[in-house]
Amino acid sequence: MTDSTEQYDVIIIGSGFSGLYALYHLRDKMGLKVRAFDGAGGVGGTWWYNRYPGARVDAPSSPFYAYTFSKELVDEWEWKETQTPQAAVLAYLEHFAERFDLLKDIRFETWVTSAEYNEEAQRWTIQTDAGKTASAQFLICAVGALFVANMPDYPGIDDFTGECYHTGRWPHDKVSFAGKRVGVIGTGSSGIQSIPEIAKEAEHVTVFQRTPQYSLPARNRPLPADELAAYRAEWDELRMSMCKRGGWPFETKRRYASEASAEERHAVYEELWETGGIHLLINSYAGVMVDKDLNEEVSEFVRGKIREIVEDPVTAEKLMPDYYIGTKRMILDNGYFETYNRDNVSLVDLHENPIAKFTESSVHTKSSEHPIDMLVLATGFDAVSGSMLNLNPKGRGGISLEEKWGGRFDNYLGATIAGYPNLFMIHGPGSPGVFFTMPLGAERTVDWIANCISYLSENGLGSAEATQDAEASWDREINAIADATLYPETNSWYMGANIPGKPRQFLGHLRGSQYFDRLTEVAEKDYEGFVLEPARIRGASA
Repeated sequence: MTDSTEQYDVIIIGSGFSGLYALYHLRDKMGLKVRAFDGAGGVGGTWWYNRYPGARVDAPSSPFYAYTFSKELVDEWEWKETQTPQAAVLAYLEHFAERFDLLKDIRFETWVTSAEYNEEAQRWTIQTDAGKTASAQFLICAVGALFVANMPDYPGIDDFTGECYHTGRWPHDKVSFAGKRVGVIGTGSSGIQSIPEIAKEAEHVTVFQRTPQYSLPARNRPLPADELAAYRAEWDELRMSMCKRGGWPFETKRRYASEASAEERHAVYEELWETGGIHLLINSYAGVMVDKDLNEEVSEFVRGKIREIVEDPVTAEKLMPDYYIGTKRMILDNGYFETYNRDNVSLVDLHENPIAKFTESSVHTKSSEHPIDMLVLATGFDAVSGSMLNLNPKGRGGISLEEKWGGRFDNYLGATIAGYPNLFMIHGPGSPGVFFTMPLGAERTVDWIANCISYLSENGLGSAEATQDAEASWDREINAIADATLYPETNSWYMGANIPGKPRQFLGHLRGSQYFDRLTEVAEKDYEGFVLEPARIRGASA
């Protein structure tokens, strides 16, 4: 550490929903000296990068995919649609940063290239690509669960000379599809959202489907002023519901399939399909994610809808998913299946006709060639663990996270790691993350981190570090919850299955409300599962 090293109480990496709230809470509510770093050119995190056509929030959306802690903030922001588009989310985050004067404490276009823990000083030191060094007692990694783009490695893909874009790294300037032959690889969330929009403009769209997906109609619509006003009037109750129901703001129906006939159940499915959103899964019948027979019934209902919508039966059959509905990320669409009725859209099933190679201007599959002018890679992310491994901090003894996580993403509470004192993750492996409405989940996680920091300060402590026993216990807890459901039955990015060589491990906590109860329980037991060290240097504790 040199005299030019900038000194802080807390360093935050990232300025999306989590990073911005952490900066606000720790700086404004606790009076700490905080600095945030972000490689992007502005706030937004995922929403700064994911600007692809059709990008929108998954349910529940307006006004619930937003900060919940401030009623004033809820009252002053005008949401316009029920399914919020990317531009509106980004504008909201920009407003939040300006309203609370956060920009002065964020260094944009600055990548953290290394982060190392100094055991003697009980501090983290980071280096940036700008050649700057900074030190802080605490390092908060708000690096995003969906950030590190998964780039496919098809033979010759680098030989393609046309335009090429990954949905997770979409240009900020407008991309024109007019008069172009566009190939899209991938039909996850970003593919299903973007394909209908691209098809409206392109000369032709060829969709290269790796895995058929279930997708439910979003039924996006304008959000009337009186409906928004009603949500604001009941905000405290709605927020309480979100805390109790894993981010879902409304009371759910408790229907039981055994108490209804097949005809009655089908009528319920029809009603919820027309309602749109994720109601079909959470408001149909209890046990959809546990009971194989019930899940298959709901799955077949959706497959039937795909057959109804898609006019060509051959194409419809290629679009049939064969896994348990809900065990991959549940997707909402605005006309995805209808898009295959257009004359300028064709579907290639890569299971029966895999990609053989790329040339300068085409994609060759096993049996055909597809000339393209533009390639869109909707191939997803190295989810949840990828962003932390991209940072690759070094903890006690100089052990890198890459070494620590070589075989399994061991951690405690989805927020801390044995061997990495005073490092906190937001939406790390084993947290609710993508299974819980992100902004509220981020708020509650940051609140817990802030309380831990306060506890250390008030008790003259210099560091908190998870134990390996606590990690092992947490791993068993996560697995027990997941194994009681159908999620592990499916190869998905929830299991790390989309990245070659990635350890197969369920990456989330499926009971969001229970998760935050556990955080509270750990704190009330004086941070059970942690080794708490006295501060070695007077005044070292924030």
